[in-house]
Amino acid sequence: MIPQQQKPPIIWLNVALFTLTFLIAIIGVPLYLYFYNLDLTLVVMTIVAFCCCGMSITAGYHRLWAHQSYQANRFLRMMFALGGAFALQNSILHWCADHRIHHRYVDNNNKDPYSAKKGFFYSHIGWMLRQYQASRYHDYSNCIDLQQDPIVVWQHKYYLLLAAIMNIGVPVVVGLLLGNLWGALLFVGVLRLVLSHHTTFFINSLAHKWGSQPYTDRNSARDNGIIAWLTFGEGYHNYHHIFENDYRNGICWWQFDPTKWLIKSCSWLGWTTNLKVTPADRIEKTRTKMEFMRLQNKLKSLPNNSARLQQLQFEYESLMSKISDYYQVNKRLIDLKQKKLANNYENFEFMQQYELIRQKLNQQRREWKYLLQQYTV
Repeated sequence: MIPQQQKPPIIWLNVALFTLTFLIAIIGVPLYLYFYNLDLTLVVMTIVAFCCCGMSITAGYHRLWAHQSYQANRFLRMMFALGGAFALQNSILHWCADHRIHHRYVDNNNKDPYSAKKGFFYSHIGWMLRQYQASRYHDYSNCIDLQQDPIVVWQHKYYLLLAAIMNIGVPVVVGLLLGNLWGALLFVGVLRLVLSHHTTFFINSLAHKWGSQPYTDRNSARDNGIIAWLTFGEGYHNYHHIFENDYRNGICWWQFDPTKWLIKSCSWLGWTTNLKVTPADRIEKTRTKMEFMRLQNKLKSLPNNSARLQQLQFEYESLMSKISDYYQVNKRLIDLKQKKLANNYENFEFMQQYELIRQKLNQQRREWKYLLQQYTV
């Protein structure tokens, strides 16, 4: 525990912002609902504004600028820059500088700006309430690439003005259009801002505390489908921390990741390009290795474990080998399909080989799954 006199100075502007907006939301919204009928259009506009803020952070600040997981045209970048100012989470340049440090030094209490090892409150909001690591506040040396983007530079230069225009101007315009100025200021202005703040903050706090670690246990990041629903798909955080340059977080079709769907949809319009995807064999091997290490450690604690450890090692090596074989021939098959030669008679033998390798991999996957289930409590 740091003695009180040695704690960094309080950032009173942030304390006031987070405290006042939170109090206005939790007190003002119930009072409004008690005295007035809730306009459905106002609800819709609040949700739209909340989604614009959230997606500007996840698709823009996070996956586009911080990780360069895809490229976007000028229009989309401008929308994300304005939406980020609306979300009131600092400029693109400042946000990305912090986030890149977080990924490089994750869980390092001395270097990670919002290390989860320092507790839930600190990683959620506490790190913004005092001048922790003040020496790096204006150090953007890890974002030289972003300083070549004129929209990033423009937003950083005029961030305070843009934030004021978006957070005051948008609710006022909505209020005038609906004939309900105070309702719009409360819902589109304050409630939307509080929800936007804390759902985003969950990625730094809750997503490092609650969930599973299917890909790595070398850091505190977790995968959690519930958090994904609260954060526009950012809840698959264990995956993200090991495959940070993938434009996806939820890699399965059924995983809730609207940020991924937005980026992919925009690619059909030509608005996004160069979408980076982690090779499927690398993903499966990483997950399998994690399962192997966990079961190996469990078996080592059991008596008379020599034969079981040998079986585990054999099944693991067989699965890894078959994964390599399959994805190698699958790459060849994709190439043939692109050249429209997959059904060519000359490739009949290759197709037979492909099917045989695929069947062997599926069989080995079943045997591996059965082996894991034997020791699952």
